[in-house]
Amino acid sequence: MAFDEKLNDRLREALADVPKKIEEKHMFGGVCYMVNGKMCVGIVKDELMCRIGPNAYEAALKKPGCHEMIFTGKPMKGYVFVNEEGMKTKKDLEYWVNLSLKFNDEAKSSKKTPAKKTKKK
Repeated sequence: MAFDEKLNDRLREALADVPKKIEEKHMFGGVCYMVNGKMCVGIVKDELMCRIGPNAYEAALKKPGCHEMIFTGKPMKGYVFVNEEGMKTKKDLEYWVNLSLKFNDEAKSSKKTPAKKTKKK
């Protein structure tokens, strides 16, 4: 499943001057930007995926182009998708990126399961 490369270029540009550790990971058929080891923002198909947290969630859903992130059959509270209507301009895109970066500061990183050790024979 492909994702919007032009949108990814715009997103990279929006993140270029962020003074934090940013890692680009390809996952869920798209791309995700991890900021300080935590999922922050990404692209699925042609939509922006934003981790904005539960406090900003309801207000964000009222913005043009924003809708619930339904990934495994149920809404993921604190995550939204934003379609083209919600990020027409550079300023629009930066709004969503900044909202995601703001929440990233307070977000907890997911617990990583330790790699299983194999016994040597």
